[in-house]
Amino acid sequence: MKIAMTGPSGLVGSALMPILIAAGHDVVPLKRPRDWNPDKGTINLSALSGVEAVIHLAGENIASGRWTAARKQRVLDSRTKGTRLIAETISGMERPPQVLVSASAIGYYGDRGNEVLIEDSAPGTGFLAEVCSQWEAATDPATRKGIRVVHLRIGLVLSPSGGALGKMLLPFKLGLGGRIGSGRQFWSWISLDDLCRAIVHCTHSTELRGPVNIVSPTPVTNSEFTKALGRALGRPTIFPVPAFALRTALGEMADALVLASARVEPKKLTASRFVFRHTELESTLRYLFH
Repeated sequence: MKIAMTGPSGLVGSALMPILIAAGHDVVPLKRPRDWNPDKGTINLSALSGVEAVIHLAGENIASGRWTAARKQRVLDSRTKGTRLIAETISGMERPPQVLVSASAIGYYGDRGNEVLIEDSAPGTGFLAEVCSQWEAATDPATRKGIRVVHLRIGLVLSPSGGALGKMLLPFKLGLGGRIGSGRQFWSWISLDDLCRAIVHCTHSTELRGPVNIVSPTPVTNSEFTKALGRALGRPTIFPVPAFALRTALGEMADALVLASARVEPKKLTASRFVFRHTELESTLRYLFH
């Protein structure tokens, strides 16, 4: 297939591109501002000529700083403006791509405690839930055109190269790690390898459309996660981080990203015969580190 991809230099995009190329696909990386500029509403149509699929991963890093009003607006705009530009552009093409695979996140569900969450579960409340709802709604022009649209509701991505795990490694390697807050909040995770394979699967599987939870089938509590991380690194995990300290350091972001609980099940992926390579957390962490 000829596949256009936004966000080719990000954590996920840089891992996904060589996989697609090795599988024989012709990948067209859409780079800013050369190929597209969501702020100006411009896109290079020649880059999309003959494209059969679009994988849309671009968006501002939500954890790059405290959530001021200005930063929250940039986070929202980077997702909705870019997604709407892609969706409107491809829906107006004479020969549009067959599928738009667009990133989203399990932040859609908000803080839900022990509730098991599947793709049909209601949206949550809070900033991230609202961002994800508007992010997914921005693909509506493509859906109305009849293009198959998949919303990748991605969980905590495990990679030592970046993301949340990358930021956690230093204190845990120093033996200063421990549970965060109560430790009872569920973290739904997926290895970067399985995430990339799931994106390829969603691109090819014509029965998949709408939201698809991209998480392993074995979510864990934060307490279980931090203990497994300590064992994988051979370090103790005896220094808990109290919730009030996180709120002081991170503000609103602490409750939304670290203290929130989302027990998410990959119902659609499993039903579509996707086979996970990494389902047991500690062995996954050992694989990533060694």
